[in-house]
Amino acid sequence: MSEQTRPNTVRAESKARGDFGRRIAARRKELGLSREAAAGRAGMVSGYLTYLEEKAMAMPDSGTLLRLAGALETTVMSLRGGDADLPPGVGRAASQPVLVVMSDDECRQRLASHGVGRLALGDADGPVVVPVNYTVVDGAICFRTAPGTMTAAAVGKRVAFEVDCIDDALSQGWSVLVRGRAEAVTDPVTVRRLTELAHSAPWAGGLRALWVRIGSAVLSGRRIRVR
Repeated sequence: MSEQTRPNTVRAESKARGDFGRRIAARRKELGLSREAAAGRAGMVSGYLTYLEEKAMAMPDSGTLLRLAGALETTVMSLRGGDADLPPGVGRAASQPVLVVMSDDECRQRLASHGVGRLALGDADGPVVVPVNYTVVDGAICFRTAPGTMTAAAVGKRVAFEVDCIDDALSQGWSVLVRGRAEAVTDPVTVRRLTELAHSAPWAGGLRALWVRIGSAVLSGRRIRVR
């Protein structure tokens, strides 16, 4: 059963977890690791990793933290949330980085991982960049907004939409850029389908009943790989 078909369970699990447990789980899923695989990397049993992820008051000793950070290819500071208010990219460049141009298929796979993207458009005062929660449906970027807002002003215009991920611990990351025309979704059946398939509700909250869709007229992406 998918997370989208059991929202009450997901909300209950989120409440049970502390910030530390959520960071562990998020990083593990970002790496595509099961609990068993991550626990094996860290030299612990999977039941203990389950405890760390799901118990709000769980906090291992420093040795376990170091092993867990190494297993998840990150830092103890990141797991503890010490860098939560820092912008991405504060780490130093690796000694032998390689810039790789991603294929269209890889770009689409990265986009489909969902999250927060940056919408770029122009207004009377010049270019504007706004972060929005988004979902990919049928290969198109879709996001919710409210009429009269800055993001709603994108409708009918050519815009750019960028998604990226920065790994300060390993000095690597990737970026995907979509350029196309934004259009309002008005068909009730399509609106209902987008709402059902939405990866997340808007983090900013509020009533955001206008769906906007961006077709990927131009798609490009690059990633930094460390040798």
